[in-house]
Amino acid sequence: MIIGAHSIVYSTEPEADRAFLRDVLRLPHVDVGGGWLIFGLPPAELAVHSADEDAHHELYLMCDDVDAFVRQMAARDVRCAPVTDQRWGRLTEIVLPGGGRLGVYQPRHARPPQAEGPARSGTRARAKPRAKARSASKKSAARSKAKAKPKAKAKAKRRR
Repeated sequence: MIIGAHSIVYSTEPEADRAFLRDVLRLPHVDVGGGWLIFGLPPAELAVHSADEDAHHELYLMCDDVDAFVRQMAARDVRCAPVTDQRWGRLTEIVLPGGGRLGVYQPRHARPPQAEGPARSGTRARAKPRAKARSASKKSAARSKAKAKPKAKAKAKRRR
């Protein structure tokens, strides 16, 4: 039913923010025409919080180690807000070139299992498991050959 999520960041400087996501955060992307980039994200999760109005949504990126993330951003001349401890994780924030703020946190909460979408032919998500399967079978074949070589050498010695 659901095969993924498409998040949108609105910006007064979309080209600069796209360049930031591409060049600084190094997110994989596709150009769908005219320089319009769509970025791949790691697995995601969705939460619903109570609110007084319905029109507000937020996007946070998650990382394994927020301190390492801050150091990586500093090495790329990107300033991060001071890391704060929240009940749900350790949070920093970066300011995109267009002025928008993007939260990045190291979660403390349990992570849900990833939803499985239906298989779709011709998609990157479908291609990756096949590539892994091929490399696994190549490894298996290489192991078989490696095991076969000593046996062949032993047979050759016996023939002598």
